[in-house]
Amino acid sequence: MLKKLATGAAFALALVPAAGFAAGGSGHVEDFQFSFEGPFGKYDQNQLQRGLQIYTEVCAACHGLKFVPIRTLSDEGGPGLPEEQVRAYAAENFTVYDPELDEDRPAKPVDHFPENTAAGAPDLSLMAKARAGFHGPYGSGMNQLFKGMGGAEYIASLLDGYTGKEKEEAGTIFYENTAFPGGWISMAPPLSDEQVEFADGHANDVHHMSQDVAAFLMWTAEPKMMARQQAGFVGVLILTLLSVLLYLTNKRLWAPHKGKKTS
Repeated sequence: MLKKLATGAAFALALVPAAGFAAGGSGHVEDFQFSFEGPFGKYDQNQLQRGLQIYTEVCAACHGLKFVPIRTLSDEGGPGLPEEQVRAYAAENFTVYDPELDEDRPAKPVDHFPENTAAGAPDLSLMAKARAGFHGPYGSGMNQLFKGMGGAEYIASLLDGYTGKEKEEAGTIFYENTAFPGGWISMAPPLSDEQVEFADGHANDVHHMSQDVAAFLMWTAEPKMMARQQAGFVGVLILTLLSVLLYLTNKRLWAPHKGKKTS
C-alpha cells in the first residue's frame, strides 16, 4: 500500500512559466514517446500506478488534485486499483473536513484529492493540459499538429531538465533547467535517483520517474481520453460509410438525367 511521505520536494510555482526565472529564450522540451499518444494510444496501467506513487510520496506534500475524485483510481483505463485498495489508500493518505462532524476525518473514495497543501503551490489536476510543450514554428502551430500539445512532455522535461548548476540573485537561489523558459528556475530539483522504490522493480532514476508522474498527470487531466478516442474513431467510420452511401444514392438519382442505366 502506498504511503504518504512528507518529503518537502515537489512541483512548485515553477510549473507556472511566470514564476522566478532569469531572462532568456524558451526551454527545450523532449518529445517523449508516451503510450497514450496517437489515435489508438492507451494509458499504461503500470506506469499510472508508478506515477500515483510518486505523486503520493513526493508531490502531495505541496500540491493537490482537487478536481480528481479518489474513486476514479479504480476506473477502467486509469491506474486500475482494486476498490478495497482505493478505500485503504484514501483513508491512509488523506483527511478531509466533514461539516457534519465539524472535524477532519479520513478520506473516502467518494471524496476528491485534497486541494493545495502549500501556499502558492499550483493544483496539478489539469496541469498537463494547461502547459503546451510544443510551439511554432513562428506561431504556425505545426509542431503541435504533429507532436500534440506536449503538456506531459513539458512536465517530464522540466523534472528531468536540471543540470546541477545553481546561482543566487537577490537572495534567491536559482537552478539551471534546460526545459524551463529562461533556463533558470527557483524550484529545487524535486526528484532524485532511487527516491521512490517501486514494487515491480521498475527503473527509479529521475529520467524514468519524470515520465511516470507526467503520464499520471496526463491521466488526471484527461481521464476519459481513451473513451473519447474510441468514440471519435467510431464516428469517423460512420461518417465514411454515410459518405459512400450518399455518393451511391446521388449517382443513382442522377443517372437517368445523364443517359445512363441505373442497373
